Amino acid sequence: MRLYINDVAVRDGFQIEPRFIPTAAKVELIDHLSRTGLHKVEVTSYVSPKAVPALADNNDVLAGIERVPGVVYVALVPNIRGVQNAAAAPKKADEVNGVISASETHNRANINRTHEQSMGELPTMVKIAHEAGMKITMSLSTTFGCPFEGHVAEDVVLRFVERFREMGLDGISLADTTGMANPRQVEELTRKVLARFPAPDETYYTLHFHNTRGMGLANVIAGIAAGVRSFDGSLGGLGGCPFAPGATGNICTEDMVNMLEDMGYDTRVDLAKLIACARMVPELVGHDVPGQVMKAGVTMHLHELPENLRP
Repeated sequence: MRLYINDVAVRDGFQIEPRFIPTAAKVELIDHLSRTGLHKVEVTSYVSPKAVPALADNNDVLAGIERVPGVVYVALVPNIRGVQNAAAAPKKADEVNGVISASETHNRANINRTHEQSMGELPTMVKIAHEAGMKITMSLSTTFGCPFEGHVAEDVVLRFVERFREMGLDGISLADTTGMANPRQVEELTRKVLARFPAPDETYYTLHFHNTRGMGLANVIAGIAAGVRSFDGSLGGLGGCPFAPGATGNICTEDMVNMLEDMGYDTRVDLAKLIACARMVPELVGHDVPGQVMKAGVTMHLHELPENLRP
């Protein structure tokens, strides 16, 4: 079975790092990631540089990277201004990704808008993106739970998906922004979404998990069982929502690929190259990262016999 793996570390991971990652270092890492077989790489965002100074070099990053055929380069856009700036860039992203939270409180905390304000902007955002030759997708944050409001009703999620489909978006991500999902919930809710709103292609729906409570990779398996084929990860496990108390990083891309390859899935990702990318990250950010495979090696990484057992 073919699965599509996307990495969001350069945007989702770097955005909350206290150290500014130099533009040249971002470009170098993206260029390495582009050669690993990933389906998408989220490279930057068009958010106010006052709010997210770590990604103020968005145009320079997009202008500096080498575009590898078959890789989709993505930029996050929170509102009309973000799409306008992305559309005006000298070198545009292939795709922009908007974001709305399923819970009203998190939406206001994250992008300072009510649901209706966010939804009211969407038709214009879609029009601007498409006229600029970019696809536009939407991430539904806090799909599986909100740190302020708690449980999010399934009907709320289904209604958002319905409205996104009506507005002509090119894809939808169901995001566990703060790591509150569990595998049963993921499978049940995702099955309902796909049953009511069938995917036009294998990459239309993406699942985006955080590993805040240690269930991230189990949730990937539940998503596969439900019928999703596209998954986000973050190199080294970087990331975490800056507007969600206690939220730690995304699931680790290389850990996910190692697991999926061991299970016989076809990710088209060169795991050795991906691990090499992950090993660049601690030096860039100046601290250790949660990824496990980059430290332990792939599952079947064998070691020399202890000296007393050698022939």
